[in-house]
Amino acid sequence: MMVERNCPGGSTMAIVTFYNGDPKDAPKTTMPAHLGANAVITCKNRLLLEKRSDSDVWGLVGGGCKKWETGRQAIVREVYEELGLRIAPERFRKLAVYDNPGRIAAFRDGSVWRMVIVVYALELEEEPEMRISRESKALRFFSREEIGSIQIAVTHADIVEDWFVKGKSSAFVNK
Repeated sequence: MMVERNCPGGSTMAIVTFYNGDPKDAPKTTMPAHLGANAVITCKNRLLLEKRSDSDVWGLVGGGCKKWETGRQAIVREVYEELGLRIAPERFRKLAVYDNPGRIAAFRDGSVWRMVIVVYALELEEEPEMRISRESKALRFFSREEIGSIQIAVTHADIVEDWFVKGKSSAFVNK
């Protein structure tokens, strides 16, 4: 299943460039570290990705945590905002925290953020009917083989690879 949306010109989304590696290879941060939550949402061994409006690359569903939210509360909210799905918080299983200091998002407005990401897993029995948000151009479930032919945000590529290599193993949780 793939859900697509035409993106009219003049989008209010900031254009962003992602970095993930040695912090010396990324722009110097201008903002405090940013806590985010992302979801590895799977259905029948296929992974849900969104084609982002801000960078035109594929990535995991998720976003920033509000000051008053836990990671789990944030991912429940983000899944509803980005997919239109209401999922009970206990269905999300915490997998790992990705805190490489080189995980950076640099925005066109000059703000540069270090991202610390809490990753949750959600397994679905059937592909749901989803609503696409303004943050996305498309939503689609991908097989492992199909993942190799698309461009994934570098800040999510290692998470996607870890999921397909380590899956639900405890090694993933200890990332």
